[in-house]
Amino acid sequence: MDFRLGRTCFEGGQPTKGRPGTFLLCESYVSDSALPEFLGKKITFLKSFSSTVAVFENPQISAGPLAAPCYAARAMALIEFRDVKKAFGPKRVYRGLNLQVHSGETLTVIGGSGQGKSVMLKMLVGLLSVDEGSIHFDGERIDQGDAKQWRGVRRRIAMLFQGAALFDSLSVGDNVAYGMREHGTPEGEIDDRVEDALSKVGMSGAQKRWPASLSAGMKKRVGLARAIAVGPEVLLYDEPTTGLDPINISRITDLIVELQSTLNITSIAVTHDMPSAFKISHRIAMIQGGEVIFTGQPADMLTSEDARVRDFVEGNASEEEETVESLLRSGV
Repeated sequence: MDFRLGRTCFEGGQPTKGRPGTFLLCESYVSDSALPEFLGKKITFLKSFSSTVAVFENPQISAGPLAAPCYAARAMALIEFRDVKKAFGPKRVYRGLNLQVHSGETLTVIGGSGQGKSVMLKMLVGLLSVDEGSIHFDGERIDQGDAKQWRGVRRRIAMLFQGAALFDSLSVGDNVAYGMREHGTPEGEIDDRVEDALSKVGMSGAQKRWPASLSAGMKKRVGLARAIAVGPEVLLYDEPTTGLDPINISRITDLIVELQSTLNITSIAVTHDMPSAFKISHRIAMIQGGEVIFTGQPADMLTSEDARVRDFVEGNASEEEETVESLLRSGV
């Protein structure tokens, strides 16, 4: 079995295997390939702030330290879209979006132009409304929330916008500090957190630079620093590698992997870049025709018998003439 995506679980600080009544802690999700070994086993799930606890009640569970606790993590969706429908005038983007995102995983959403991938992220943070259906975050429905509830959601979910969306009139330091100031972070903490965030993306000491002096790759990294500076539980990446050269694409994808590992955060990435998707993802979801047509591990895509999935992976998928983005720009 492949446990490469998991992390060792601990009992009293030491790696351990499942035994009756043993409490095991696991920090992140592991691949579906581990699940068959544990289906049917009786496990009690308890959730804490930073980890999932599994109480083993079956003495035969002995497949390793990662599997069952990570199965427990998988069973608890942090984010869930339930039969979501969304349209822009005559253009129906979602006919019934059903998707779960589990705590600690990186889920990459792929699909052709006009399929509404970025729309999904914007609905999650309240920038666009849901026509029908519901969105749930950490067990609570949020799509009908008031301004106070959305502020709470946005404190926990940060987004790297396509193009980074830096403020040209603000220095790099003030750009990174912007979200913290919006959320009321004490001024005495901001400078240190700005430097910490910039150092995590390889931009230490760049506080006094201006966006106009930065390359496209640097702007992406500053945008990422701004996102992580607020200490989010969830990071959203909207086309993080678009417009970058191969070197910067590699740098950004490496950063996404590193941040997921070091910060133990949940990530959703939207991308057309299949090599990046395969590199950063625990799971991949493909959207087409207003719904999810595939979810699975990256390796599962290569063996999928669905012609739509194969065509997209091989670069043969056709694109719709009128995209959601063009409708948004036209004001429909």
